[in-house]
Amino acid sequence: MKTKKRNLSDLSLDLLKVLFLAFAVIICLYPFWNIFIVSINDANDAMRGGLYLLPRKLSLSSYADILGRSTFQHSILVTVARTLIGTPLAVLVTSALAYVLSYRDLVGRKPLNVLFIFTMYFGGGMVPYYMVLKNLGLLDNFLVFILPNLLSVYNMILVRNYIESMPEALFDAARIDGANDLTIFFRLVLPLSKPIIMTIALFVAISQWNSWFDAYLYTNSQSLKTMQSILVEILNQYQTSDAGAAAANRMSQSITPDSIRMAATMVTTIPIIMVYPFIQKYFVKGIMLGSVK
Repeated sequence: MKTKKRNLSDLSLDLLKVLFLAFAVIICLYPFWNIFIVSINDANDAMRGGLYLLPRKLSLSSYADILGRSTFQHSILVTVARTLIGTPLAVLVTSALAYVLSYRDLVGRKPLNVLFIFTMYFGGGMVPYYMVLKNLGLLDNFLVFILPNLLSVYNMILVRNYIESMPEALFDAARIDGANDLTIFFRLVLPLSKPIIMTIALFVAISQWNSWFDAYLYTNSQSLKTMQSILVEILNQYQTSDAGAAAANRMSQSITPDSIRMAATMVTTIPIIMVYPFIQKYFVKGIMLGSVK
């Protein structure tokens, strides 16, 4: 069977697609690359401008300043701990609730779904929320990073829709074989829901990694400060310090507020970006099947 030859219009369209996608990639990646080269360039030299593709004068002073602080080193452990502990627990709680609310014979299923969706649009406010955490003894407690973030209604809806797309006969067959709800959930639902599970795991991990406002509001102990909150303090320190002292500090250590911002952006962004390639194959499938029933 002969293959159909492509005409000039098809080739022109393909070329236009390639050029458009290449332009889109450059637009998305170049700002990140520019931040990187500025962060590893000498800060005083970077003030001259003209850094586009490669650094002119290599310097890691900004990274040394950030990573050399003992408070920042400990904050990395806090952030990693809240991410590694909070993510699997949040995924488990969200998935379990989604499985329960996907059960078609659940009494009051529709009102319960409406009640959870209601919380997406209306909340009690920051002051009542703070008082609830205080009465629960969660203030200045590591659990304040874990317990309030165990459930996201949006993520629950994604998982619930994904589970509802599974054949009901699959669950009926498992029950006929003697499986209870726990067995069905752990042995059937979770393995078959891997795409959407990995998708919400990415959402939760990014949220835990980037979160700083809860550490700012609900913790006073320096040992509970997260990496993001320490970086905010560092940036504020460079912005509000005395002009003469700041200038002397920049000359001696080749550091400027801009270089600190660039280095801080790289330090906080690269680790979480490295996670994405491992679950990228699940992400598109999971978000599509979970969002569209």
